[in-house]
Amino acid sequence: MRSSIRSSLTWTCASLLFAAAAAAQDAGDHTYTSEAIETGSRVYTAECALCHGPNGDVVDGIDLRIGQFRNARSDDDLRQVVTNGVPNAGMPGLDLGRAELDGIVAYIRAGFDPQGMAVRVGDPARGQALFEGSAGCTECHRVNGRGPRTAPDLSDIGAIRTPSTLQTVLLDPSAALRPIDRPIRVVTRSGEQITGRRLNEDTYSVQLIDANERLRSLIKADLAEYEVSTTPIMQPTTLSSEQVADVVGYLLSLKGTP
Repeated sequence: MRSSIRSSLTWTCASLLFAAAAAAQDAGDHTYTSEAIETGSRVYTAECALCHGPNGDVVDGIDLRIGQFRNARSDDDLRQVVTNGVPNAGMPGLDLGRAELDGIVAYIRAGFDPQGMAVRVGDPARGQALFEGSAGCTECHRVNGRGPRTAPDLSDIGAIRTPSTLQTVLLDPSAALRPIDRPIRVVTRSGEQITGRRLNEDTYSVQLIDANERLRSLIKADLAEYEVSTTPIMQPTTLSSEQVADVVGYLLSLKGTP
């Protein structure tokens, strides 16, 4: 896309990112190994399945396979629950080695799929501090009524996106760029140039949020030029593994208003 679009739009936490020349981080830095997931599968079957069930959904209000917990949010929270138990609920703690403990967390994060990918989920409070502070995400994104509209609203992102998808947005933006959110540039037959983020499109019209956060609906027959970017504006992040995990943890905590 042209430089005018790059200067008027910032897509998905662009302030988290460094120069385009920065190399992408290896996704392996942010995931558990397949060996850890397999270890967790064995430990879960031996120690946890009797109460939680083979699919993790027997205990009321908890579905481990899809990440539905009562209190735990981060990986460290899960480790503490497994280690300390929940005495009031009759759950005993388990005396496990580090590899076994990491394995259970990995298996849960992989959705009970021994062949799946388990993404590390960090501390939501640290992630929020990054998101709202030095990372500058609020310069682009709107959360719970606060922030601009030029980038997607993230208020309920944790309810509609998986940990692996959120991690991919940070590590490999090109793989996570949704067609509906792509930046566009149009020129009307009267000569007005408009840049913005596409919201909807059909055969005859296109709707967008322009660079001034105005909702626009344009008839394609009235356009002299219409360009859609197929390349994400943001570059792969060079945040540390811990920071990526924390930001993912915060985004997963955003479930929208009840």
